[in-house]
Amino acid sequence: MKALLLCAGLGTRLRPLTHTRPKHLLPIANKPVLFDGIERVVAAGLRDIGIIVSPATRDAIAAAVGDGGRFGARVDYMEQAEPRGLAHAAQCARAFVGHEPFLMYLADTILPDGFQHLIETFRSPRTDAAVLVAPVDEPSRFGIAEVAADRIARLVEKPQRPASNLAVAGAYVFDQRIFDAIARLQPSWRNEYEITDAIQDLIDHGLIVRPCMVPGWWKDTGKPADLLAANRVLLDRIEPARLGALDAASVAIGRVRIEAGAHVIASRIEGPAIIGRDARIEHASLGPFASIGNRATVRGGAVRDSIVMASAALELNGALVEHSVLGERVTLRGHAGSVLTVILADDSSIGGA
Repeated sequence: MKALLLCAGLGTRLRPLTHTRPKHLLPIANKPVLFDGIERVVAAGLRDIGIIVSPATRDAIAAAVGDGGRFGARVDYMEQAEPRGLAHAAQCARAFVGHEPFLMYLADTILPDGFQHLIETFRSPRTDAAVLVAPVDEPSRFGIAEVAADRIARLVEKPQRPASNLAVAGAYVFDQRIFDAIARLQPSWRNEYEITDAIQDLIDHGLIVRPCMVPGWWKDTGKPADLLAANRVLLDRIEPARLGALDAASVAIGRVRIEAGAHVIASRIEGPAIIGRDARIEHASLGPFASIGNRATVRGGAVRDSIVMASAALELNGALVEHSVLGERVTLRGHAGSVLTVILADDSSIGGA
């Protein structure tokens, strides 16, 4: 079985963060979203990975992932020249897939419990395709599955009047017959070739499509609030470590990871939290749910429930930063008693350099 990861989307709902990088490379718990997905694909036993990119995302993603060797995988890249939908993206990889079944995964989705349950569902008797599903509060935002007798009876993409609250959760397993279904499609009202329509075509031709309930938590990281929610979940699962320096005037409580080269001076770290390589924390309070990137500095204030990317410099002077996402090389100055909730793109500055 091969794996196909979809990374062609531009992430417009995550602007300004995605003006300088694809959304799939935004860090959560100090790891790019895409890296988390690749690691979970490999953990499920899949080593042959295709990544669908767009002209806008290709160079950055290829530079970050390379040939896949660092993950124990082999990675090929295929370009989707125009945003024509998920089914069209799958069709772009037909030559890569060959005659094998394949896992298809929207790589901006966080699935901490991985893909093994979905793959096992596909391999169960009398199953032609498997779709990961999960209950959601706003079903009109998703492709929705109607389930009867342990199979999917109907799929509708972003229905205005949902008949179910079971959303398609961004992962599927197909065999070659999905390409026949895609070839029969007409563009949807969004002028895209919808994967939900292709799966419905399988059903209409008598094939059995099984639902697989997400075994735990999941999140489509399409907005800044989603990034922060995913950051909280993944921080709760990090392996604690003290690889950097924590001085005698500092304290670390709970699930805290301090990477090599980091220095924590006269500060309080409350887990879950992660401090990246060569970061410097002085007279500050971090956490819970703080991700501090490599080479970042935080002085004289507090950061909680936030993502601070590499080489950011926070001179807080008693300010609190919370519910924030700060890009690489951001400079941020605060003042005593202020509470800052901000989304800042790379190289932005608030309060002076």
